[in-house]
Amino acid sequence: MTTTIRVLIADDQVMVRQGFSVLLNAEPDIEVVGQAVDGADAVDKVAELSPDVVLMDIRMPGVGGIEATRRLTEPGGATVKVLVLTTFDLDEYVYEALRAGASGFLLKDASADELAQAVRVVAAGDALLAPNITKRLIGEFSRVTAGRRAPHKERVGNLTERETEVLTLIAQGLSNAEIAERLVVAEQTVKTHVSRILFKLELRDRTQAAVFAYETGLVRPSAF
Repeated sequence: MTTTIRVLIADDQVMVRQGFSVLLNAEPDIEVVGQAVDGADAVDKVAELSPDVVLMDIRMPGVGGIEATRRLTEPGGATVKVLVLTTFDLDEYVYEALRAGASGFLLKDASADELAQAVRVVAAGDALLAPNITKRLIGEFSRVTAGRRAPHKERVGNLTERETEVLTLIAQGLSNAEIAERLVVAEQTVKTHVSRILFKLELRDRTQAAVFAYETGLVRPSAF
């Protein structure tokens, strides 16, 4: 039996909410359970409706998408995954949303198939780290935020050599399967390494792990 993915759409533009609702409700395994007009409304609706994924616009009046994402992903809070929506693939606010706990981001001009697949990826607990866009965005804004690297750099020392290698590949946008192929190990072994990395670094998911790798200087944008 296929589990239905419950989605909440948070955007201040009614046409965007309705358009995405139509596209997602056409998928057999996805159901839009609600809509929110801003960040505060999104936080309230998550508590009320318990969706699996929130499609979160960044630029909304009042409580914006970044603050709403931070509230939804704080430790001990909801288990919902946040997929950020943006008009620009190099929007500085997208980077801040990833740091706040979003599991990935999607351009608003994405196709129906890309939208549905993004929801599935995030709902499954993976991060939407498309090498062609997300890696470029994180790399670009890691230069701007280079001064933030020092405070957490010592935490890298808690990782084994293989865990550091896996973290580097995560930051390059590789999936577990691709990492397994690169390192010639079983995919389950990679999953174990990822779990240990997140535990040791006290991070929420792969997206935050990638951001961490850039901010600490473990990976540099020019390295690949």
